[in-house]
Amino acid sequence: MNHTSRVGVETGDRLTIIHLQSDDGTNCLTRALVVELASTLGNLSLNPRPLIITGNQKFFSAGADVSEIAILTSSVAYEFSQMGQQLMNAIERFPAPVYAVIHGYCMGGGLDLALACRRRIASPHATFGHRGAVLGLLTGWGGTQRLPRLVGKTRALEIFTAAEKIDARKALRFGLIDAIADDPLAHAAQSIHGVTTDEIPASHAE
Repeated sequence: MNHTSRVGVETGDRLTIIHLQSDDGTNCLTRALVVELASTLGNLSLNPRPLIITGNQKFFSAGADVSEIAILTSSVAYEFSQMGQQLMNAIERFPAPVYAVIHGYCMGGGLDLALACRRRIASPHATFGHRGAVLGLLTGWGGTQRLPRLVGKTRALEIFTAAEKIDARKALRFGLIDAIADDPLAHAAQSIHGVTTDEIPASHAE
């Protein structure tokens, strides 16, 4: 399976949209994507404006590439964990609001990324989960700290250990997301200082 990834950046007058992209459409957070996204955030922080991070209609992100993780040595795996933590901290501490706009699957490390954002706006068909327990893995990217702050310790433990998929309505009820919208990008833009649909970069992904 081809996970070749890249980061798309569209800058408007009042906000910037970051698109997670991969050739297979799953937007796995490979080492290459983590490095590129961290570099992009560093560059954007020099002239900060509100950010929206999004994927495509089927995947926000499927999380870390398990096949890639499986072949990492212990030292490289530790380094990758540190890279992921630094990325999530950079998102959380970005000097302007960062919103996650979520369509489709938002899983594992992808959920960690969404949790690092200030707000999470989802489409009705969005699906969330942290399924590492099924694979004998536990996130090292800060999700174990951020998720309990949003949904409480008991609910967070259930999400991590049961590894179940959570639909958008349940995610909203749990407090995992802030809103459900048919057009979550427009909703997020409106929430960011009243940015209107006309001010969203014209070529944003539908």
